[in-house]
Amino acid sequence: MMSSNQSWIDRDLAVLWHPCTQMKEHETLPPIPVARGEGSWLYDFDGRRYLDVISSWWVNLFGHANPVINARLKAQLDQLEHVILAGFSHQPVVELSERLVQLTPPGLERVFFADNGASGVEVALKMSFHYWRNQGRAEKTRFIALENSYHGETMGALGVGNIPIFTETYAPLIQPAFIAPSPDCQQAEPGESCADVTERALAAMRALLERVASQTCAIIIEPLVQCAAGMRMHEPAYLTGLRALCDEFEVHLIADEIAVGFGRTGTLFACEQGGITPDILCLSKGITGGYLPLSAVLTTEDIYQAFYCEAPASRAFLHSHSYTGNPLACTAALATLDIFEQNNVIERNRQRGAMIDRLTAPLAELPNIAHMRRCGMIVAMDLVDDRAGNRGKPFPRAERRNQKAYRYALDHEVLLRPLGNTIYWMPPYIMDDDQWQMLADVTFDAVRFAVQD
Repeated sequence: MMSSNQSWIDRDLAVLWHPCTQMKEHETLPPIPVARGEGSWLYDFDGRRYLDVISSWWVNLFGHANPVINARLKAQLDQLEHVILAGFSHQPVVELSERLVQLTPPGLERVFFADNGASGVEVALKMSFHYWRNQGRAEKTRFIALENSYHGETMGALGVGNIPIFTETYAPLIQPAFIAPSPDCQQAEPGESCADVTERALAAMRALLERVASQTCAIIIEPLVQCAAGMRMHEPAYLTGLRALCDEFEVHLIADEIAVGFGRTGTLFACEQGGITPDILCLSKGITGGYLPLSAVLTTEDIYQAFYCEAPASRAFLHSHSYTGNPLACTAALATLDIFEQNNVIERNRQRGAMIDRLTAPLAELPNIAHMRRCGMIVAMDLVDDRAGNRGKPFPRAERRNQKAYRYALDHEVLLRPLGNTIYWMPPYIMDDDQWQMLADVTFDAVRFAVQD
């Protein structure tokens, strides 16, 4: 008799094209059909469960089917599901804008909405470019991004990305950015500290700006953690130094906090740790608690005023989405912010830090683990080859080892999704102590299983 799971897998593979997936791999590693979610768990159609420690692509902050968010959405459904935001407005979008302005770093006073993270990046890039054009600085048409950066997969976002698997195929369609060295602490040479890497990266950025600042609209960064590159982490001091360079050379600073915002790095926004306010801040993913697509782009009054005039429409900011500021998505975001406020989430997460460090200590001792690292609620480690002469290097065909770890974890009720040779945790904030212990134990055993020949 065909299982419920198998029936759904067959139907899926007959019609569906999955994102970021070589579909042929599903011949041997079929997709997991999910019937429902509850708290930190996902359940398939045969009743098996999986601890969602990647927050369903880093979006789910407070668990699946969260009762607070559910209740707010159900009430909003009876009021207004959607309305055009051009020339119209509604209560949830105004309330959300007000709260974001209050919560984000000081000086960010205007909010523009889009549908998803990559679209938010497109908004930020266009906003910066158009600002300089309106200011009579039409020579400013380029951007600076960091090595190993990822900002989404639309064309503008790909142009400021630096991960070849995403960019190489589409290179003829992309306007490439200038690329500056990353302050990633893993770049440390023997005898160097993370602070040394920070200083070296800032010096390289200064040298680049001295050559290209006159052509540059903005520098775009992922503050503290370059997530898609394998959770590469850098010091807050880099943000402080970069803000000063942007001011000195008259370029905007765009902070892409799509993945790292809303508490992931230990503060509500990563920029807080550098004591800075970017000129443009991009938010998405966790903004709705993982319920609905939404992105918010916050900017300064100075940038807003560059578009505010009686001149032709070409000076207005020309960007829109049909579902911009959708009332249901805004309502989910408001409920998510309520949970942060009412449950003292940031402080509770900080208190968990010691427990997380204790749980990761045995993993760090494994001979096939290197670069154990944590930034707030993000934990990452690299799977490396410990054979003679290879210590510290990724395995040949590392993806095969990662697939073994992934399968082992699934067989033991944990959803891990390695990035390259990096195994990481980015779980919902509601996991209890037993679930954290389970995660650490399964990861430990999955690593040992993965390195077996």
